[in-house]
Amino acid sequence: MEKKEKASGYFGSNIKLLRRRRGRTQDDVAFSLGLKRPTLSGYENGVAQPGLETLAAFSRYFNVSIDTLVKTDLGSFSESQLSQLERGYDVFLTGSKLRVLATTVDRDNEENIELVSEKAKAGYRTGFADPEFIKVLPTFQMPFLSRQKKYRTFQVSGDSMLPIPDGAWVTCEFLQNWQLIRDRHAYIIHTLDDGVVFKVVENRLKKGGILRLHSLNPAYEPYDVHINDVREVWKFVNYISQEMPDSDTPHQELARQVNRLRKDVEKLKEQKGG
Repeated sequence: MEKKEKASGYFGSNIKLLRRRRGRTQDDVAFSLGLKRPTLSGYENGVAQPGLETLAAFSRYFNVSIDTLVKTDLGSFSESQLSQLERGYDVFLTGSKLRVLATTVDRDNEENIELVSEKAKAGYRTGFADPEFIKVLPTFQMPFLSRQKKYRTFQVSGDSMLPIPDGAWVTCEFLQNWQLIRDRHAYIIHTLDDGVVFKVVENRLKKGGILRLHSLNPAYEPYDVHINDVREVWKFVNYISQEMPDSDTPHQELARQVNRLRKDVEKLKEQKGG
């Protein structure tokens, strides 16, 4: 008989399996995560359900994505599959399974483009998967965009992505398969720790499960995020701004900044190839 997934998913049995494979007691794991041992026991036995922040904590602790912890029966994995998972390979990175995306449609059943303003970003950090949160966001349509793809618009802040100015609205396409993230292309990267950030991405998934995030403004240093901390990836399509280019920033200086960024990226590519 085919094994059916529980309504609560496989979270309890999965964290018990991973804990035992590490040789850890419930007291060990509970102490590391700041939980009470009976609470952890309740999770493992399926009599209690964790919140999103707790799920994220378990994801970081075991270095396994939330999707895998909840939706995949690790008890059915072979030893080699479990070993690969523990070394950082996560089946949800391949795009082989769909990520659930909360979305809205208009009266004609066409996908809306939801607007995530600067004020809404704080709520979006944890409410991104909540249909009740998503449905209260303002929406609009761009008729020249493909109806076969899902788009969302985010308001960016700060000067890290100049010449795209502070307050601009960046429209992006939802990226299902994170292996398709292309080097030197711009993306909205959403993590629970940092929320929504707009960056030029260097794909290092095959070398440690890392995305290196670069700013267009060379004053900002690049930094890394682990893919297990990422919740959504949106590919840049276009942006809208009410600001004219700053006359105090000559075109030649912008060109020099872009050239410096390109040289930095080329150096990174050479280091990767070396």
